[in-house]
Amino acid sequence: MALLEVENLIKRFGGLVVLDNVELSLETGRIQGVIGPNGAGKTTLFNVINGIYSADGGRVVFNGRDITNKSIHAIAAAGIGRTFQVARVFNEMTLLDNMLVPTVRSSWTRGAAENRAYELLEMAQLDRLAQQPAIEISGGQKKLLEFVRTMMNDPALVLLDEPFNGISPALIEVLIEIVQQLNRREGKTFLLISHEMPHVGELCETVTVLSAGANISRGTPEEVRNDPAVIEAYLGQ
Repeated sequence: MALLEVENLIKRFGGLVVLDNVELSLETGRIQGVIGPNGAGKTTLFNVINGIYSADGGRVVFNGRDITNKSIHAIAAAGIGRTFQVARVFNEMTLLDNMLVPTVRSSWTRGAAENRAYELLEMAQLDRLAQQPAIEISGGQKKLLEFVRTMMNDPALVLLDEPFNGISPALIEVLIEIVQQLNRREGKTFLLISHEMPHVGELCETVTVLSAGANISRGTPEEVRNDPAVIEAYLGQ
């Protein structure tokens, strides 16, 4: 059984159909990409999956449960984590305190939470900056911080929205390595949006392609790269 099933998902804004019967299936332990030209509906898809927007039709099933139109907090509690195109961190707090925010209402002891926080910060090569305010680190480092903070609640599925945008090649390699480590060692499942096809090809076993809010292709990175429908969507006839 798939960990995530998106079935005939519809989202409208007034008369504009942004998601038009979108379908997606993701098995546990996989890394899958979602690509498409600007305006394809990729971020809207993520926003419906994690409860920011309500769906106008279809459903989202996670781990066998229908989570369509549940609250953001309920969906997060079910085991779905999320990052954003522009990192959302607490600038005036230290990196360590940022990491501890998700554990405030959990059963973690302070010591256990700090140990996990330092483990994840070390993976992101941010542990030496743990006591610095987040405002003092670069935009790329903030994206890494947001990502590893998302892992503090041990989500089964992580949605990564344009994780490679605006960060240096060196930090991109760090991020790719973290995703691969968490996938291999902890069995984490990832669904990511990106325009960076080389990185999608490096990380993802399967890619779903959207255009104008609808599915147009699905397959390996190589298959979708050579699909005439995908080439037309990006380049025109």
